Formats: sequence, structure tokens, C-alpha cells
Amino acid sequence: MAFWMGSELYAVGKSNVAITLTPGQAGVFTVSLNGEIEFDKGKLGRYPSLPDAKELQAKLVNLIEAD
Repeated sequence: MAFWMGSELYAVGKSNVAITLTPGQAGVFTVSLNGEIEFDKGKLGRYPSLPDAKELQAKLVNLIEAD
């Protein structure tokens, strides 16, 4: 799941992003953009879906364009 999400974000950010996958315990899965947690499996009780990935991609594009 983490690799899939990383590849989705890299697909829109290319060389403008640095993606770090950090192992966790007990099914931890969070996605942070610029230090802000944008997706947290612990709070939502599920892994991200394709619509979640598209929303995160849009947020990433907005961050890149704002710089």
C-alpha cells in the first residue's frame, strides 16, 4: 500500500518531491505533505482508496505550484 501511494504522489510531483517510506507497527499508515498529516489510517480506520490518492495528488500539485 505504501509503495502504491508513493508512486501515485511521485507520478505528479516527479523531481519536486522527496518520498520517504518509514516502517511502523500495528498497521500504521499516514501520509504527510510539508509536515502536515493529510491521511491517517488510524483516524479513518481504513487504507486510502483511489479517490483519496487523487485528492492527495491534487494537494501535492497545489503545494508545488505555490512554491
